[in-house]
Formats: sequence, C-alpha cells, structure tokens
Amino acid sequence: MTRDLEVVIVSYNTSDHLDACLESIHAAPPERLSHIVVVDNGSTDGSAARVRARWSRVHVVALDANIGFGAANNIALRIDGPPLVLMLNSDTRVPPGAIDMLAERLVETGAAAAGPRLVDAQGRPELSFGDMLSPVAELRQWMWGRLARQRNSTARRLVAKRMATERTVDWVSGACLLGRRESLQAAGGFDERYFMYEEDVDLCASLRAQGGTILYTPRAEIVHVRGASTKRASGASTA
Repeated sequence: MTRDLEVVIVSYNTSDHLDACLESIHAAPPERLSHIVVVDNGSTDGSAARVRARWSRVHVVALDANIGFGAANNIALRIDGPPLVLMLNSDTRVPPGAIDMLAERLVETGAAAAGPRLVDAQGRPELSFGDMLSPVAELRQWMWGRLARQRNSTARRLVAKRMATERTVDWVSGACLLGRRESLQAAGGFDERYFMYEEDVDLCASLRAQGGTILYTPRAEIVHVRGASTKRASGASTA
C-alpha cells in the first residue's frame, strides 16, 4: 500500500499524553503512514526533548511560544508532503487499523475531510460532528451533549444510535480530522484568528465552500482522553 498519509500532532505541555499517543500509533503502525510530525507549541514540560529521545523517526517542530491550535497545524499543512493529512490531538489513543479505515472511507467516498467515532477513556461515545453553527444548531448540540454526559442507559443508547451511522455532515471534530492536503491548502488551512475552539467548524465550512464534502464515519474509532492541555494552562493548544 502507498504510504500516502502524514500524521500531525500539536502539543502544549502534554508530555505524558503525547508519549502515550505516539506509543499507540507505533504499536500498530498504519499501513498508509508516511511519517509523523509533532508541532510543539512552546511547551515547558520537556515534550519536544522527550519525543526526540524516544521517537527518533518523528519529526519535531519546536516553537518558542504557544501560537494556538490552528496556527500550529498550519505550519505542517503548508509544507509539501503526502496527499492525506491527519490532524490528531495529543490526548488521543489510536487503536490498530483505525487510521487506515478512516483513510479508506475518505478515499472511497471522495470526501474532502473525514472524522471518526470518538469515545472517551470509558468507551462512551463523544459528539464529534454537527451542523453548521446557528442558535438552533447550538441548542441541539447542547442537548445531545447533555445526553452524552448522562449515566442512565436510555440516554446512552440514544447517543450511541446517533453516532452509529456514517453520514455527510457540516463539520467533524478537530481532535481527529483527516483531510486532503490539496483541499486543505486551497482552503487556506485553519483561520488563525481562532486561537482554540471552533476552528475545526470554520475549516470544514471552508472545505464545503469549495464543493467538498465532510464525512463522519463510525467504522473508525479513536479514543479521546480529552482536556489534557486545558487542564494545564488557559489558551492550551488542543481541541
């Protein structure tokens, strides 16, 4: 299989999570994987040095300051590389076969970007797609989010059912977003005015404005520990 996929991980003071994420990828390397780029957003916890010491084949871009999630991803997006780019949070864990399945569905459907089913550390599904932002859409997303946090079985079944169907959507979560490099570059990458949050929604809107489609597929599943950076500092870099 052609190694046509690059993984980009933006990290800010998430050394342990970043190491665990890289461990999960290296434990069962995707067949399509060309290489991994870690863009470190000025971390003070030794993240960049730890990656260089343990993962010698991972390319590290160490920045002097935290420039934000979107801007850090853009650094990697602007460099020539494989046709597929997976932007992945440092607080994710990648099960075997998940990345290849996500890429397979993107290629087979012709989508410009795709996102997987995200689950938390307990295996509970996370809302990882939605409609374009509007007061009604935000209310609907808030209601689904509230259901997702419920512990009763009925609420969990409702959320699981919603997350069980592959579909075309307005946006997918930037925690794990696979895109075609050509389309991402044509869209201008992430709007760097968004330091953190909603930049994934805006990017997907730009891809759709070019005529691209956004795919959500539960055939690929990624674990999202969630909130690793925001627990460490305000203005953290992960989605």
